[in-house]
Amino acid sequence: MGCRVGGAVSRTALANTMKIVWWKWLPFQRWRVVGEAESADEIPDRLPRNGVALVAASGRNKWIVFDCPCRYGHRIMLNVDESRRPFWTLQPSKRLTISPSVDFHDSNKRCHYFIRGGRILWAKGDR
Repeated sequence: MGCRVGGAVSRTALANTMKIVWWKWLPFQRWRVVGEAESADEIPDRLPRNGVALVAASGRNKWIVFDCPCRYGHRIMLNVDESRRPFWTLQPSKRLTISPSVDFHDSNKRCHYFIRGGRILWAKGDR
């Protein structure tokens, strides 16, 4: 699969398993699916701006992974497997839609937003 460092697979080798073509890195694009992997461990540490990666196995989507649009650096992982609760649905057309809303919060920050038609719609008072 790639270079092993101390028995573990290097991050570069993992990133190479999920190829993201150069034009997906252009910053002016709307939210969209930029790649697919079989496991969450294969998702690179860095994703293109407004890019979403799908984790899927056996033709079935399991997770949506992306960096929060607030740009504070936290990663969002949403379950899309209907057999587990809660789950989100996505319409991965050219203009990505995820429902229901995403509501992330920790002790310092709350990010509550919708992704509709490839755009972020912030919930009132939560940005």
